[in-house]
Amino acid sequence: MSSIPEGWSYGPWHDGPDPLKAPADLRDALDEIGRDVMGGSSPRSALEELLRRGTRNTQGLDDLSRRLWERRRDIQRQHNLDGTLRDVQRLLNDALEAERHDLFPNPSDDARFREAQLDALPSGTAAAVRELANYDWQSSEARAKYEEIRELLGRELLGSRFEGMKEALEQTTPEDVEAINEMLTDLNALLAAHAQGRPEVPELFEEFMAKHGEFFPENPQNVEELIDVLAQRAAAAQRMMNSMTPEQRAELMELSQQAFGSPQLAQQLAQLDAQLQSLRPGEDWDGSERMSGEDPLGLAEGAQAMSDLAELDALAEQLAQSYPGARLEDIDLDALTRQLGDEATVDARRLSELERELRNQGLIERAPDGSLRLSPKALRQLGQTALADVLRTARGAGERDASNAGAAGELSGSTRQWEFGDTQPWDVPRTVRNAVLRTAHVGGGGVKLDVADVEIAETEHRARAAVALLVDTSWSMVQEGRWLPMKRTALALHQLISTRYRNDALQLITFGRYAGVVELPQLIGMEGTWEQGTNAHHALLLAGRHLRRHPDAQPVVLMVTDGEPTAHLEQDGTAEFSYPPEPATLRKTIFEVDRLAKLGASLTVFRLGDDPRLNAFVDLLARRSGGRVLAPDADGLGAAVVGDYLRTRRKL
Repeated sequence: MSSIPEGWSYGPWHDGPDPLKAPADLRDALDEIGRDVMGGSSPRSALEELLRRGTRNTQGLDDLSRRLWERRRDIQRQHNLDGTLRDVQRLLNDALEAERHDLFPNPSDDARFREAQLDALPSGTAAAVRELANYDWQSSEARAKYEEIRELLGRELLGSRFEGMKEALEQTTPEDVEAINEMLTDLNALLAAHAQGRPEVPELFEEFMAKHGEFFPENPQNVEELIDVLAQRAAAAQRMMNSMTPEQRAELMELSQQAFGSPQLAQQLAQLDAQLQSLRPGEDWDGSERMSGEDPLGLAEGAQAMSDLAELDALAEQLAQSYPGARLEDIDLDALTRQLGDEATVDARRLSELERELRNQGLIERAPDGSLRLSPKALRQLGQTALADVLRTARGAGERDASNAGAAGELSGSTRQWEFGDTQPWDVPRTVRNAVLRTAHVGGGGVKLDVADVEIAETEHRARAAVALLVDTSWSMVQEGRWLPMKRTALALHQLISTRYRNDALQLITFGRYAGVVELPQLIGMEGTWEQGTNAHHALLLAGRHLRRHPDAQPVVLMVTDGEPTAHLEQDGTAEFSYPPEPATLRKTIFEVDRLAKLGASLTVFRLGDDPRLNAFVDLLARRSGGRVLAPDADGLGAAVVGDYLRTRRKL
């Protein structure tokens, strides 16, 4: 059995993301982001929307925020803040009842005098407790109840300022009270030295923690951390007091003088609060909360409730991600676990990992202007998904290329023995290997080539096409829900050509009031804008320019539109718009179609919508060019375009 080398230890990984963990599967997330981007959102907005919405297996930020606000509402609706007052009143009543019970059978004048003292007590709880401070109790049970009031007040006051102190003081002894007073005295002295900027503060802090560290389970490492811990709790206690009625607040302030039977504790705490407020003025000392429930909370529990509400507010701000430079790594996972449990923390960690991996894997990058954009890698992955969806729809779209071994072209990856008349290049490694194997059994003389050793690299003859995809970007495409299908179509066609028909030359052309040549990232990120005009004339003119640049390729023109031409380009480069279309617009558009036909271009028009005027016009274009018209619905547009392109390729 192997042993662990001395000086080595093994345990869970806590220092950041697990380096051995498999990377997050980002395909579904990227598809959702891509869909939003193609729908008109910026990449940043699309990423933020994904994180808000979540994924199939992970709650999003909106769900986590909703749960935070529900917990906040439950705290406010379930609790109120008069628990300590109720407990003191109950103990006081029990003490008075026990004292009267013991005095009643006593016939002495002293017993009657004591009963008169009890009857003359002030009506207020705090005033009654103060009046009884020097009363000589005859009942041991009553005396114990009264002492319990003093201990309760001490525990509640300390518990409201120091986390866990109330529970730690369940069995309080005079020595405990003395140790607490000594700790408070030293603490106030330490904070005063810090406020004065005295250089020995670090040494004073070390001495303080060595002496009183048991009172601070948070284990602060320096005086600043100590102040942060104390100020947050003290501010929560102050907000709790602010949330009470003036009468409740006055009662508690008076009762605090009876904590542990001495006003010294209240005075020390008042001094501590004043110093903390001066050192941390940025804490919320003036806030309050409306608590409308039936469940009473004591001072310690009330301060914890206020601390929870503040923590919930901070978490809600972190989940909102609305401040500059916000990142999911900002979320306090420990606080989220305390408030919502482990499952919420797992979801937040997954979302954070998703955001981080999208950046780390190069799927989202920063453009020169500082904005976020989808990277080429992301576009390729989106293209793969779009193409796969299209090909599933367009079943039976045809084969890829015809292979013609022996003709000049691209390497197919296979080899064969050379035959007379072959002109393909030699596969040198395989040729030499054949010669070595053939002559290996012959000793000496070295390796000699023979014609039988020669292998050639087979090539494929691939016909080449020049493809112009013309997509309508007028406002009607957005308005009728055709914007996203149009972009997915362009993405799928681009992916098909860039991966399977790399010799083909694809150009993407958009046309609204004007036409323009765009790269795929521009088209994917393009937002729909209100613009009148469908300038098919300009788009066809640009398509013809692209085809003429590739005279050796088969010309293919694919046009996606949902409206008849309503604009054309004048000689000075301005676009002339008119609806209904002017004769000049129709004439110029048809003229460009005729020019494309002379180049041998195959024009296919994908008509979206069922407008009679559009139907008549695109039918005319098809007749003039020898092309055809397809009328898919928006969901079938991608399959129609890719299928028509493949049909043309098969003819080549």
